[in-house]
Amino acid sequence: MKRFLVFSGVLITAFFSSCVPHKDTVYLQVKEAALDTTQIITEVQKPYRVQINDILNISVKALDQDNIQIFNPAGESNLTASSEERAYFDGFTVDLHGEIRIPLLGKVNVLGYTTEEIEQILEAKLLKEQFKETANIFVTVKLTGLRYSTNGEIGNSGSQVLYQERVNIFQAIGEAGEINDTGDRKDVLIIRQYPQGQQIHHLDLTDINIMKSPYYYIQPNDMIYVKPLKVKALGAGTNALQNITSVLTVVTLITTTILLFKL
Repeated sequence: MKRFLVFSGVLITAFFSSCVPHKDTVYLQVKEAALDTTQIITEVQKPYRVQINDILNISVKALDQDNIQIFNPAGESNLTASSEERAYFDGFTVDLHGEIRIPLLGKVNVLGYTTEEIEQILEAKLLKEQFKETANIFVTVKLTGLRYSTNGEIGNSGSQVLYQERVNIFQAIGEAGEINDTGDRKDVLIIRQYPQGQQIHHLDLTDINIMKSPYYYIQPNDMIYVKPLKVKALGAGTNALQNITSVLTVVTLITTTILLFKL
């Protein structure tokens, strides 16, 4: 019986030590004692530069609307089309050479440019080849939604689309159903595409300094991966109630086995 009690005590200790600590589930903690929590955290975001396979929405406006109809998406009149369908069929996809094909203008290289820079490039080409200054043309270029994917210990794995200019990591995760209790918030991976290839960036979402990170705002085609905590590999519960249930089940099984052997 003494051995049984010792074994049960060790088992209970192991189960409770496998709980996910509260500090590992809380976002934006102040981890530096000297940090003034009232200070303004400066958000860092570099302008996004267009990549291969991005889809651009281009709109041209002028005093004489009839002369610019060819440049504007025909799908705007199709009220039954979804936003993603319009983006795919009416948008301008950046090909493997970093170019888009514009009516009358032909191929235009946009790889590595911001949307503002592309607007200036297109306006200059239109004024040079198609219009006069008096036409008062106005070009707007936008990404057709911010597409990213989520994987791992998160509510909804798969592709996500948000129709916003800026999306931070918390908004992106919230849209995907939040991180599970068994997800590692201290080491969330962002796999980002660059012209030279993919790079992996590590983010600690429990640290308030994440807001200073250049990766705080996600970019199109980012992949967010949330790793599992060790408690999932152990098969233990993530909170006290789950662990108590598991311990009672194991202790009951052991007790029953001992009693059966004594019969």
